[in-house]
Amino acid sequence: MKLLVIGGGNMGLTYSEGMSKSPLLNRRKLMIQDLSPDTLSVLRENPDFDVYDNLDECLPKADIIFIAVKPYHCVDLFDKMKDMVNDQQVFVSLMAGVTIDFIKDHLGISKVVRTMPNLPAKVGKGVTSFTESHDVSRVELLMVRNLLDTTGASIHVETEKFIDKSTGISGSGPAYVFYFMNSMLEAARKMGFSENDSKILVSSTFEGAVALFNESDISPQKWMDRVASKGGTTQAALDSMEDNNVKELIKDAAYAAFNRAVELGKDPE
Repeated sequence: MKLLVIGGGNMGLTYSEGMSKSPLLNRRKLMIQDLSPDTLSVLRENPDFDVYDNLDECLPKADIIFIAVKPYHCVDLFDKMKDMVNDQQVFVSLMAGVTIDFIKDHLGISKVVRTMPNLPAKVGKGVTSFTESHDVSRVELLMVRNLLDTTGASIHVETEKFIDKSTGISGSGPAYVFYFMNSMLEAARKMGFSENDSKILVSSTFEGAVALFNESDISPQKWMDRVASKGGTTQAALDSMEDNNVKELIKDAAYAAFNRAVELGKDPE
């Protein structure tokens, strides 16, 4: 199998580094293409990559093509690609908001897998939701899933609606966590802890809480009940969050990301 990644930026590089180790490549080097001289220089330092600065040398010979450019670049990119592609190739989109039909129509192809990646893929802890067009075979979809799993976990969803919905949960979700962490770091520093001690207190707390959740069947609500005691410190904190409607604000934020993903899908041009 010959694999090409178009776009060597943050997400493209992350997935390329994971997928380059996949046994599906059968010792072939992963092909990666970009236009930026600075990006190309960085990419060429990786011995697992065959690096290209133009599409005509790599796109026609690829079996699976990952598209990892910004959504607003896709129309110009598709114009360059459409005369070099064929209907046996599988196209995997890492672009937020760009629909399967839009990709099919602009490239004149039929096999498209749309994904929603997230940033923790950089450390092998990502989660990627994905769905496919009708013409993608089960074998092809399994190959794509195996490639996605090199960066963490993957979740197959039945329709593109759930790709947009997962944008609001997992795609944008790391930023919500960082937002919460940043607030706790600011509180710790305000209390007088050093920068390093603040980081340890906050990061270890998050890591430990996630481990407890993952290693049990106990719900977050029940874990909160175990930590909090009536009239205690934790309950005071939780009461403050409830009084300030934090739970509903977080839900609203997730829906804001979801709604924006839908808007982007209506007009990626």
